[in-house]
Amino acid sequence: MKKKPKTPLHPAEPEHAFPRRQIPSIRRVMMPRDTNAFGTIFGGVILSEIDLAAAVEAHRHHPGRLVTVALDGVIFRAPVQVGDCVSFFTETVRIGHTSIRVKIRVWAERRFSSGAEVFVTEAEATMVAVDERGEKVPIGTKP
Repeated sequence: MKKKPKTPLHPAEPEHAFPRRQIPSIRRVMMPRDTNAFGTIFGGVILSEIDLAAAVEAHRHHPGRLVTVALDGVIFRAPVQVGDCVSFFTETVRIGHTSIRVKIRVWAERRFSSGAEVFVTEAEATMVAVDERGEKVPIGTKP
């Protein structure tokens, strides 16, 4: 079986298939309280969940405290609607001495309209391991 090449963070065309074989780090139904003035889900809500999903993935590699130092390459490809079930899929891109880089892809299942699965957002997050004083520590250091 051939190895599938890594997908770049910003492919010319987004992936067209919902990643059914992958377990999402987070799934959430979007509610009316999450909307912006246009009636779609506020981008800040999605960013907050992206940050949490990145932490879930990064904690697979580090048992201690992690902080987000960067969210890069955030692209909002399509709006998220009230009632959508949103899945945040993560993948570890790189593990450094004190940091972990995570790719996040966000899909919305349009449960109350078309039923379509739509690739809505993507980003990369850099998480850094720190001690109780906020000083960097090597990945894998026990708290």
